[in-house]
Amino acid sequence: MSQPLLFGIPNCDTVRKARKWLDEHGLTHEFIDLRADGPSVKKISEWLSAVGSEKLINRRSSTFKQLSQDDKAALEGGDTVSVLQAQPTLIKRPVLEWNNAVSVGFKAEDYAQLFDS
Repeated sequence: MSQPLLFGIPNCDTVRKARKWLDEHGLTHEFIDLRADGPSVKKISEWLSAVGSEKLINRRSSTFKQLSQDDKAALEGGDTVSVLQAQPTLIKRPVLEWNNAVSVGFKAEDYAQLFDS
């Protein structure tokens, strides 16, 4: 993968910080809006395999707090992919794909280590 892929929501503060960090370090990236271009079942499955549901699901989000008991049960019961596809704002942001690695969330020191900056 030649350039990093950053998945998120444009108005999310953490996503903005990640995009700014990438720009400041001269790292061209492709941004994919999770709300506008929801991730595929395959993509969500790849992320779950790479980082696990504990890391991928944003349990502090307002979306999570507003989920029905059925959706919460589905998340905990293993039907995570379909719930995340239906509710992409449940995905902790940003999700960064680069060099066959998946990173969730943003911390400048983690990105610096990932990109050897």
